[in-house]
Amino acid sequence: MIVIDSGREACAKDKQKDIIILTLPGKPEYVSVARLTVSGIASRMGFDVEAIEDIKLAVSEACTNAIKHGCKEAVEHYEINISTDENCLSISISDKGCGFEMGKVDCPDTQNPREGGMGLFIIKTLMDEVNVSSLPDSGCTINMKKYLEV
Repeated sequence: MIVIDSGREACAKDKQKDIIILTLPGKPEYVSVARLTVSGIASRMGFDVEAIEDIKLAVSEACTNAIKHGCKEAVEHYEINISTDENCLSISISDKGCGFEMGKVDCPDTQNPREGGMGLFIIKTLMDEVNVSSLPDSGCTINMKKYLEV
């Protein structure tokens, strides 16, 4: 099941914030839906091609983490909240998995890369702001922001 919801939320100074919510199955083949959605939104906002590619890759990594670590079975879902304002694209990807302790996440060895374990590093490199919240048995949420260069 794919659920797409959109709406508007009042922001400071009477400005409106567009909000898009995707609920995706924990299956890798649906990551492209998230990528295409954020690509279209970022393009509409005026991000350049390079920034859009960075956003798409960061979203792919966050979705892959949600699928791999948050969805124990393919029938489980994760949620993507996308919001826009004049100069900022905010993306939040949440799962209901087992979570983890941030202090136990090793920094990747960029001199000797291995498969896996680079997702958060890649996301933090590509996005302007990244905040990860997770506790054991409480799932994980990755909040990302990319600012439009004005």
